[in-house]
Amino acid sequence: MMIATTATRSFLILALTAAGAWCKVLPASGQKALTNGVSTSVEAYREFALQRDGDASRGRELFMGEQRLACAKCHSLDGKGGKAGPDLFAAGDRFTRRDLIEAVLRPSAAIAVGYATTVVETKSGEEHQGVLKQATEAWIELAGVDGQRTRIAAGDIKAQRGSSVSLMPEGLQAGLALQEFTDLIEFLVSLKEPAHSVANHRGMPEVIPLLTKPVVLRPFLSEALPLPHSAALAREHVQTGLVWFAQVPGLPQVFLAADQSGIIWRLEKHGSGETRSVFADFTAEVFSARGPNGLLGLAFHPRFRENRKYYLKHQVFEEGRIATVLVEKLAALDFATDSRQPSRRLLKIVAVAEHHNGGCIQFGPDGFLYLGMGDSAPNHDPQGHGQDLRLLLGKMLRLDVDHRDAGLPYAIPADNPFRGRTEARSEIWAWGLREPWRFSFDALTGDLWVADLGQERGDEVAIVRRGENHGWNVYEGFELFSHEYRREGVVYVPPIFASRRQQGSAVIGGQVVRGGPRSTFYGVYVFGDYTSKRIWGLRQEKRSLKTIRQLALSPQAITAFSVDEQGTLYVVGQQGMIYQLDFSNATFDEPVGGLAPRAGLAPAPELSHP
Repeated sequence: MMIATTATRSFLILALTAAGAWCKVLPASGQKALTNGVSTSVEAYREFALQRDGDASRGRELFMGEQRLACAKCHSLDGKGGKAGPDLFAAGDRFTRRDLIEAVLRPSAAIAVGYATTVVETKSGEEHQGVLKQATEAWIELAGVDGQRTRIAAGDIKAQRGSSVSLMPEGLQAGLALQEFTDLIEFLVSLKEPAHSVANHRGMPEVIPLLTKPVVLRPFLSEALPLPHSAALAREHVQTGLVWFAQVPGLPQVFLAADQSGIIWRLEKHGSGETRSVFADFTAEVFSARGPNGLLGLAFHPRFRENRKYYLKHQVFEEGRIATVLVEKLAALDFATDSRQPSRRLLKIVAVAEHHNGGCIQFGPDGFLYLGMGDSAPNHDPQGHGQDLRLLLGKMLRLDVDHRDAGLPYAIPADNPFRGRTEARSEIWAWGLREPWRFSFDALTGDLWVADLGQERGDEVAIVRRGENHGWNVYEGFELFSHEYRREGVVYVPPIFASRRQQGSAVIGGQVVRGGPRSTFYGVYVFGDYTSKRIWGLRQEKRSLKTIRQLALSPQAITAFSVDEQGTLYVVGQQGMIYQLDFSNATFDEPVGGLAPRAGLAPAPELSHP
């Protein structure tokens, strides 16, 4: 899993980090490498590897050999991970050749989620740097560039911070001839998911067919929303990009769109254009640096037109720690802006790692607020947060925000499955989730659809119900992931669909189509992938996959889907555009016109700003 940390990279590239990260390298000097006594520029390596084929078998020897690169000391290739660097299983499915070249040449420009450098200063004055591998209340454990683990007692820590500089040094190509570098890239390109993967055993297609006539995406705005001015003026880098969009309840032509940095736009449609204004600027309250943090979710109260209440889920940086907060806000009397009254904080969940904090909040048809929390753990969830009912991490939470229980700013609904149990948090509705970035409710059935981001092998889509355990980190998709937290007698609910890495690397949950009962898409769940920009539709029966089709490609990276009060579906583009889905000329159940390509994902788009 990878997230870009520079300003020119997008906020949610969930993939692997640079191949060969933390390998042994010869020192690099500036932007040139010394090869056979000749100074060779980084650009020369890039162009040579792009324009020529390499020998994958020789590249494998370089990767596995201990004398020169020793990449295998830091990276596994079997999808199980556990080493200091990311697992490179199916790297060739998940990334284009250009992506892999850039990741090797510019390691700090694209650092994987969970593999950023953590810097710890102890009270005795020592400084430790490494990748966070384990974290408990009593200690944390870092993996250094040499793969050695250092355990530091929590009581000895003076300060802990993240870094945007990779442990992998610049200059991996130093000491390699141009052809050798190309051979290494060829080996990485050759790392494909085997066709006999266990995902096939549950009916997951190796290739998702295309519709004969694709669904059309029509730009809903006259032009993309710009970079928020406050983000451009920020003293430090902030993550920015559209992450949420929805119609304002009761106002058919009025919408809000949220930027990750903390800006909320108000858009009022008229004819072919729209009037734009800033509904609220919460950049001073929102922490949106180092990982997929920031303003990630917004939900209107079911009685918004009466009480003007709405809710935000975002990260803060307090007392040296990142935390996720749920806050209640109040719109102005005319609904044109926020009221500027202070927030009412309902919940604060301190992060263990700097990622996997979930992203979505939604009110269910029962009137309660649902909140998806990721495991907030080092990769592979080594402490089993998803299976620990004492924690809110890795769970779907359900709160009554209209009432209060003793000692709480909210109430626990009477039918929450763990209410009153001492061994579990009463807020939990379901568990065993890794990173439920987006979820939604079927307007007809009330089913809760959750798209959960996986580890190395794939992502999953599931219908989640009361008290269910959806498996992480015992299961990833349909596949057994780890025995460590597996318990006898526990039922682990499988997903409806588990993707392959050749199809995408960051699933974005969508909506069930309920507009127009005569449409062939009626009842189809529409969702997508951030990295590949593919949009799919699936039909299920009794939580088993029946049909899946690729519907379209989004022009921009997808961060969310939305539906208005008329049942119209929208796609949120991370680079500032909203698209309306037009199903009128497409047929879901007709014979397909072709097969989606197995590999060669389009590179994740870069921001045009800053």
